[in-house]
Amino acid sequence: MKYKSEPQTLGELLAATITLAKDPSAAGRWFIGSMAVLVISFGFVMFQLITVGHASFNTSSDGVNWGLPIATYVFFALTSSGLTMIASLATVFGFKQFYPIAKRCIFLAIITLVAGFSVLALELGHPFRMLWVVPTGVQVMSPMFWMGVFYTIDLVLLIVKFYLMWKEDWDSPLSHLVGNAGFVAVILASGMLGLLFGSMVMRPMWFGSFTSIYYMLTAALSGAAAIVVTTYMAYDFDREKMPAQLKAFASGIELPRVFTTLIGITLVMMLARFWTGLWSNMDGLEGFAGLFRDPLFHVEMWVGLALPFFMLLSEKAARNKNAQIIAAFLVLGAMFINRLEFIVSGQTVPMFKGNWTNSLIAYSPSVTEWAMAVLGIAISLALYAFGEKVLDLSATPDHLESTEATAARAAT
Repeated sequence: MKYKSEPQTLGELLAATITLAKDPSAAGRWFIGSMAVLVISFGFVMFQLITVGHASFNTSSDGVNWGLPIATYVFFALTSSGLTMIASLATVFGFKQFYPIAKRCIFLAIITLVAGFSVLALELGHPFRMLWVVPTGVQVMSPMFWMGVFYTIDLVLLIVKFYLMWKEDWDSPLSHLVGNAGFVAVILASGMLGLLFGSMVMRPMWFGSFTSIYYMLTAALSGAAAIVVTTYMAYDFDREKMPAQLKAFASGIELPRVFTTLIGITLVMMLARFWTGLWSNMDGLEGFAGLFRDPLFHVEMWVGLALPFFMLLSEKAARNKNAQIIAAFLVLGAMFINRLEFIVSGQTVPMFKGNWTNSLIAYSPSVTEWAMAVLGIAISLALYAFGEKVLDLSATPDHLESTEATAARAAT
């Protein structure tokens, strides 16, 4: 059901946006706080890029050309893809029990993709050149070109799908067509993002068809973690404040089971990749030994993934609110570390190295790069606070509500 205050026209939407900053609710406070962080971080980044240029990035790490900004973009882009995949369980595959989170997933997929694109644009230096270089260059042999094409298509389809949901069009042929096309687009987009790295034979830690599968799987995991965190955030981490359908879903076992399964499969894939790389004598895989010595890698594996997996194994724990929230936060943190380590570790082994070096390239993000990561987080939180307050992100199809109400009456 819609909230009575949910705007139905663009004028009402604009008016609600203007008054959001004055709202004393949790969403209003998030909005004010996130906007303050957004303005400060954006101002700092723009000042650095205008006055210093790309030298404000960590250019002392000669050879590590893609650092934290690219990792942040990958984190948000794949989280967006994962959210679309989770929403597709209801909108494409017909698992109606996932409808209470479908609309929120689609909205979050839009804003995380916007946040990722924003960070990427600042990293590029001259993003507006893409407006004529991409269509005139048409580098059809480049995975980077197709990544941009599919993610653009994905964003457009997400916006159309959310608009249809906003207008309560859940089941029309057009709505189903957009949902199906969006699922195909997000699979191609996340797979092409993996192929962008997997095609680089000069970077053995990235190279291979495995990278695309790995990116699609971890995208689904990031999306599952993000929807758990944000759903509870919407109600001040109090399940009792949720609408009846969402409360029943949050108390159920469906999403925790999907979440736990994704964590387990990701753990196996990451350990298999690490084990193979660590014991290989192939030139260029020395970065795996560097990863083993990195404390962040162990935090990611054992605290961010293994601990949540075992926390949610039992049905009782999986239904527990605190266990779900803690596990989701830990997994999101692990996935952010993973994106950074994946991007950086693939570049730490110098290309064309000879007897002149036996060491790996050191890298640590600069203050400007950290500010860009904070900027991406602030954009997503500010837009989410806006959506949570102004839109009814817990809405479900009317026919689903009437069916469940009839079943409840019959049971009594």
